[in-house]
Parts: sequence; C-alpha cells; structure tokens
Amino acid sequence: MIHLPTALVTGANRGLGQSIAVSLARNGHRVVAAHRPGSDISETLTLIAEAGADSLPIALDLTDVPALQSAAASVDDMLAQKWGLSHLDVLINNAGIGVFGNFEAVTPEDFDAQLGTNLRGTFFLIQALLPLLDGGGHVVNISTSLTRHVSPATGLYAASKAAVETLSRSLAGELGPRGIRVNSIAPGPAATDFNGGAMRDNADMRSEIASHTALGRVADPAEIGNAVSTLVSPEMGWVTGERIEVSGGAFL
Repeated sequence: MIHLPTALVTGANRGLGQSIAVSLARNGHRVVAAHRPGSDISETLTLIAEAGADSLPIALDLTDVPALQSAAASVDDMLAQKWGLSHLDVLINNAGIGVFGNFEAVTPEDFDAQLGTNLRGTFFLIQALLPLLDGGGHVVNISTSLTRHVSPATGLYAASKAAVETLSRSLAGELGPRGIRVNSIAPGPAATDFNGGAMRDNADMRSEIASHTALGRVADPAEIGNAVSTLVSPEMGWVTGERIEVSGGAFL
C-alpha cells in the first residue's frame, strides 16, 4: 500500500496558508486544514479537492492554549476515523498576526497579542500534537525575511518571528532523537491579503519592494507554498534545524 503523507496547516483559509495547503495537496499530501473559528475554509477545501487530494477541516484558536489539547485529541480522532491513521507526518505552523506600528505606539495589548499568537500559540500547538508527530514527523514554522533585514514599524512582528526561529533550532535538537525534524521557512514580501492586503493591492508598495529585491518583484504566494512542499519532501529528509529564506533576494 502506498503511504500518503498527512499534513496539518494552520491559517489554511487564506494567504500563504492556503497556498501551502494547496501545494502540499498537489504533491501527494492529505491535508488537515486548520482555520480560525468563524473563518471560511470552504475555498481552501475546494482547491485541495481540485488538486486531487483529500482534506479535513478543523477550527483552531491558537490563543486558547487550554483548548489546544482538546483540539489535538480531535485531530487524533479525525485521522483515525477518516483515514485509519494514528500519525501526523507534517505540521505547518503558518497562522499568525502582524502588529505593525512605530515603537513608541506599541501597547502592552499589542505586545501580548503578537507574542500570544505567533510564539505562544505555535509553541503549545507543537507540544499538543507531539504524540502524533513522534517517529518521523516534520514541523515547519513560518517566519519572515524581516528577521534578517530591517523595515519601518515591523520591530514587534520581527521579534516574534525571530523567537520562532530560535524555538525551531532548539526543538530540532531536542526532538531529533524522536525522529522529528524541525525547520523554519522565512518568506519575503508576497502578494497576499496579510496586513489588510497591503502588498497585494498597493502597486507603489510592490514597486518599492521590487526595487530592493534581487529578482525584481514580490513573491506569488504559490512560490512560498512550493518551497514548503519541497522542504517536507523525502528528498530533503536530512535537513533539520535550518532557516530557509524564500525572498527572491530581498534587501540583500
């Protein structure tokens, strides 16, 4: 019997998360499409089906840490009931928020929201799903090229993602003996609906970013999804503890 790997992608209802989910589907993965409660996951499920793959939706609130353990139990039950599985091959921690603003304008509430989703939620979701990943799982945490270069009003967001990168390296060492790989992908500017769709909808912003990018443009979201699919493939099975930037050479 051919083994079809199974991936859980957070924030799969839109943007990079949707692109990652669809790329994984096209490359032979069954997809558990996690989305924020109340958001519409139907478009992603349709795109996964059109890619020829099977999927399951699950509502997941990363800010509700006590609920993550019950969500993990639900994933376990869903995998067993639909696909007869007791293992998750890939976890993509993509869901996150961006709080952007000048340093002096950031409030404690902004700080807590940013770190609570991007770092705290990622940390405890990995912890909750760890039993399903044991013995061959792969965690990919989505970071940002902003951990390498500086851009105005992005300090808090970049700091939260730098913490995610450090967590990724630490977990690669800690979880490696259990057969779990951990890496981070750091996308550069991409034309998505993130931050209100600013990069997607503002031609002047895209032009300015493109002028500082080696390949002369911002990314299509599918290019980020394809990079993630490549990283989780068996051909990359000896890669762990790495930060891989996918930015087209932004701000070199």
